[in-house]
Amino acid sequence: MRTLLFSSQHYDQESFERAATGLDFDLHYQPARLTQDTAALAQGFEVVCAFINDELDAQVLQRLAEGGTRLIALRSAGYNHVDLAAARRLGLSVVRVPAYSPHAVAEHAVALILALNRRLHRAYNRTREGDFTLHGLTGFDLHGKTVGVVGTGQIGAAFARIMAGFGCQLLAYDPYPNPELLALGARYLELPELLRQARIISLHCPLTEHTRHLINANSLAQLQPGAMLINTGRGALVDTPALIDALKSGQLGYLGLDVYEEEAQLFFEDRSDLPLQDDVLARLLTFPNVIITAHQAFLTREALDAIAATTLCNITRWAAGNAQNLVTS
Repeated sequence: MRTLLFSSQHYDQESFERAATGLDFDLHYQPARLTQDTAALAQGFEVVCAFINDELDAQVLQRLAEGGTRLIALRSAGYNHVDLAAARRLGLSVVRVPAYSPHAVAEHAVALILALNRRLHRAYNRTREGDFTLHGLTGFDLHGKTVGVVGTGQIGAAFARIMAGFGCQLLAYDPYPNPELLALGARYLELPELLRQARIISLHCPLTEHTRHLINANSLAQLQPGAMLINTGRGALVDTPALIDALKSGQLGYLGLDVYEEEAQLFFEDRSDLPLQDDVLARLLTFPNVIITAHQAFLTREALDAIAATTLCNITRWAAGNAQNLVTS
């Protein structure tokens, strides 16, 4: 079955070729993002495999359907970038990867916490320049600190287990409490109360109409002064410009982002020779207590292999009329 992977990098090709060994797949790789301008590249491909920053609005889906595409196979768990109503109208099926390696994302969130707390990014740059002083590098013990987990699905639960191992006190917010977190001793609270009590807050919830800008100027004002915020979920969970005022006032003491609301035009590309046109992102990068990574939390060998295997299985099952992991709403 002819399948075109948009936004594909070398690591995608490697993992998909491994997963396709011995299987009857005709895989093609396109590094360009899927947009209205690039949708024509999918002409004649029955399956289009899309990633998180590909555009799958009504106009793009219309062009894909006209070109013969029948299945949108997402290489992600999230599907907020897909116009599902348009897909249904056009007769396009949409499948996703509901879980790959929750440990990958959870461990990256913890890595951001440790790096920010112990100022590893600043220490690394100092020692490379021959500066071995310790001024300004004081951190705090994680043991005994209160950590708020916003969203307690598979990734949030994996994150909570790690933080419990550090000896942290766990608070949680989720409409559907997870028994695993309750067993760890976590207390479920409403979001405002969690924000008031937690020293560290980590976001692991999906992006929906209810969670868009869940963290905004009002919620940031409820934080303990100097609190740490980590977002490895979706960029639009946070009203990014509001972060700047909170950082300037000291209300937000540490910020770790692996996702950014306007990342589609930036992430996964080498733009080091170009001036940064995004003023908000440029301002955030000037703060010494901010670390931003370019949506790499998922990027482990185990996660890539799981994404590839599940995606190919989704395609195979769909072709056999026994679809799994269908996105219906």
